[in-house]
Amino acid sequence: MLANTETNSALLRVEELVLHYRTRAGTVQAVDGVSFSLDKGQTLAILGESGCGKSSLGRGLLRLLPRNVKTYSGSIFIGDLDTMTLGDRRYRRDVRWRRLALVPQAALNTLNPVLKVGYQVAEPLLVHRQVKKKSEALEKVRHLFNLLGLSTDFLNRYAFELSGGMRQRVAIAMALISDPDVVVLDEPTSALDLLTQANIMNVLKRIKKDMGMTFVFITHDVGTASELADVVAVMYAGEMVELAPAENFYTDPLHPYSERLMASVPTLREEKELQFIPGQPPSLINPPGGCRFAARCHKRLSQCTEKEPPMTIVDKGSRVKCWLYQ
Repeated sequence: MLANTETNSALLRVEELVLHYRTRAGTVQAVDGVSFSLDKGQTLAILGESGCGKSSLGRGLLRLLPRNVKTYSGSIFIGDLDTMTLGDRRYRRDVRWRRLALVPQAALNTLNPVLKVGYQVAEPLLVHRQVKKKSEALEKVRHLFNLLGLSTDFLNRYAFELSGGMRQRVAIAMALISDPDVVVLDEPTSALDLLTQANIMNVLKRIKKDMGMTFVFITHDVGTASELADVVAVMYAGEMVELAPAENFYTDPLHPYSERLMASVPTLREEKELQFIPGQPPSLINPPGGCRFAARCHKRLSQCTEKEPPMTIVDKGSRVKCWLYQ
């Protein structure tokens, strides 16, 4: 089923999520009215350039917010539970890591250098009282390490003793240990070499198949996203400009920004002239009126700089925020 904003039975449903930051230069509109939904077992890939709001969206889902937040509003449903109505204490107890978990970009920064990784992975089970004994928690960690292709010998090692790929697998284990409903993957392969990236993607595909896990996969790598995605969302300047089933997006992207993203990716099966997107993304402190991509768009219309386009449902169930489809 396509991720959308009208599916009440969806596992994860986000409606008009807004996340703005207060800075000395002004208000940064990092996430501006983003909506989508996701069924159990699906993967939503969120694509876009650096600085478009992808990571802010991921952290907004888990309420991992810095102190300079100015606006944080909208609805985030897990099943029938609107997590935005919960107080911070109940959210930490009932939602974060138990129903929503995060695999961050830099695994080394996630791991405590003075604690053995086995205990760090097991700790949420003890904190949330999902098991009574440390030995039970460590047994579950051993099972999870085997699933992720990690030797159980690593339980007694420290983070600095592991390679980048091994640390990333440990970070994935930390996200999975409490059996969450949804795992947010924030560019989990961006700091790894190509071979290690491929190994991590194989691990994620195996987890999705064997455990029926639901992922929100944040990445700037169009090719990597294609390996895991069921649904693709494209973000630009804090807004979601396209939402489509993966098979539709990779064969027929709709938004001009999506077209140029796909045209910039080399392929093995055909020869094509690679395209680039001229100019720079607009500042999120003072984004332009109308369509935020208009200044860089090769299909710009007269109304693009005057009025903000609505999100439109087009054929094949895709949604696009562009005047071309009105």
